[in-house]
Amino acid sequence: MFSLRNSAKIGLKLWNNRSIASLSALSETHQMLQKTCRDFADNELIPIAAKIDREHLYPAEQIQKMGELGLMAVAVSEKYGGTGLDYVAYAIAMEEISRGCASAGVIMSVNNSLYLGPIERYGSEAQKEQFVAGFTDGKRVGCFALSEPGNGSDAGAASTVASLKGDRWVLNGNKCWITNAYEAESAVVFATTDKSMKHKGISAFIVPRNAPGFSLGKKEDKLGIRGSSTAQLIF
Repeated sequence: MFSLRNSAKIGLKLWNNRSIASLSALSETHQMLQKTCRDFADNELIPIAAKIDREHLYPAEQIQKMGELGLMAVAVSEKYGGTGLDYVAYAIAMEEISRGCASAGVIMSVNNSLYLGPIERYGSEAQKEQFVAGFTDGKRVGCFALSEPGNGSDAGAASTVASLKGDRWVLNGNKCWITNAYEAESAVVFATTDKSMKHKGISAFIVPRNAPGFSLGKKEDKLGIRGSSTAQLIF
């Protein structure tokens, strides 16, 4: 695990007020993180990358080791089991891990940015304790469900709806092209709660994988990054 303390600003000033990152300008913490991730990619990911892509294998052992290194929750607060680093550290880690195995990089990215990130920022304390703290060590991962068969990232065109039935929300609809679908034990799902409010009537729900009525479609057969599953979520 890493801890960021008073990291140095990075970048060398160039013309027109532009800047470019320089390894020598990285803080000691960032340089140590980069070396750790580079060594991990060389030793743990590159040797198995072709096999997991060819055979559609989820690299569970490697993902758990990445969790032990703090890479599955790089920018998440230490309070919830994250590493507590900044987004420079996250970018460095992503670059090195993705160099070793694109599938591992995508799995890591979705768990960090699209699953943990929104819940830590907007979730309640109870939600953070259950759905963030339990997904930082690589043993469990989450996914993010916005796209649908009839639309891509246009949230306003989403047809999945959520209706309040007593004290429970009931979701109906399909989400497609969902990364980590088969491995995820929880999903951040977007659904319309009030069509009259258009895009303002869309809410995000945390849906555990074992929720009644939640099922998966078939795995997509992709041209690459096949160690990371992609499939429909059906509600």
